[in-house]
Amino acid sequence: MNNLHVKSNDTTIHRSEIPRLDLLHSFEAASRHLSFTLAGEELFLTQSAVSRQMQQLEAHLGVTLFLRHHRALALTDAGLLLRRTVIDTLARLRDATTLLRATAKPNNAPALVSVTTTPGFASLWLIPRLSRFTATHQGVDVRVSATMDVLDLSRSQIDLAVRFCPISDDLGVPLFEESVLPMCAPSLLKAGAHPLRKPTDLVHHTLLAVEAPYLKDLTVDWEPWIQVMGLQKLQMKNTIRFTQYADAVAAAIDGQGVVIGRLPLLQEHIKSKRLVTPFPSGVASRRGYYVHSSEAAQRNNHAQDFLAWLKAEANLEQPPHG
Repeated sequence: MNNLHVKSNDTTIHRSEIPRLDLLHSFEAASRHLSFTLAGEELFLTQSAVSRQMQQLEAHLGVTLFLRHHRALALTDAGLLLRRTVIDTLARLRDATTLLRATAKPNNAPALVSVTTTPGFASLWLIPRLSRFTATHQGVDVRVSATMDVLDLSRSQIDLAVRFCPISDDLGVPLFEESVLPMCAPSLLKAGAHPLRKPTDLVHHTLLAVEAPYLKDLTVDWEPWIQVMGLQKLQMKNTIRFTQYADAVAAAIDGQGVVIGRLPLLQEHIKSKRLVTPFPSGVASRRGYYVHSSEAAQRNNHAQDFLAWLKAEANLEQPPHG
């Protein structure tokens, strides 16, 4: 690095001398992962977009930051120098921003709790219960971001994330483990010539399936139940595909077919008899819902109250066993 010289005497900062902040964010991720692909997944960019950004940054600085080997990256001396500087600079910006937000908040600013979770959990479990929180926490606003994307809590200014993951991952505070079993409208129990009485009767009915990138096939959510029942790969009369689980549930309530029911997400539908379980044996899916807290949530009493409320609500309705 002997040929690198950093001039620090001049306190005047010219815009043309500093790379764009988005390029520095991308560089930090790429230099940490040593992978444009993994950096892109973290930043919700394509691998080629991150690669182009790094080329722009190298062109702006006039140095090579990465040694590009076959399926591997390595930092040059210039890249190592920039990485140390970028990490320190971004950390200082983050700390200053956090301090300013904490000290400059106007007295009349509303109390706020921000939560991110999956669309299914939001619509089927969280939103129907939210009135119980707001009734006892008047003046506290709640912002719900329902998305399949795993958001960066700090960048997105979110307090809590309720995430659905394998229980072996143990990510955060556990709410409940999920159990699964087929569910349908009561009318299908006595559906003409093909009533639903035993698991093999499913061959005469419509599969209501969720089609999503993270699912290997349309019946992957059925697999824990199918294995316990000792069934072969599930074959049903036909299939209706949805991109959102809540839509598949709505179709089941309408009597259009059979959906794999997730408990306790659908517990209220079972209680109200909008849905029934023709084969009442729930099977643990080995997945569950966990709450992850941001650093900001640790200083937000309202976020801590919301977390306590989530745990209390989860304890009211644990999934049935057997």
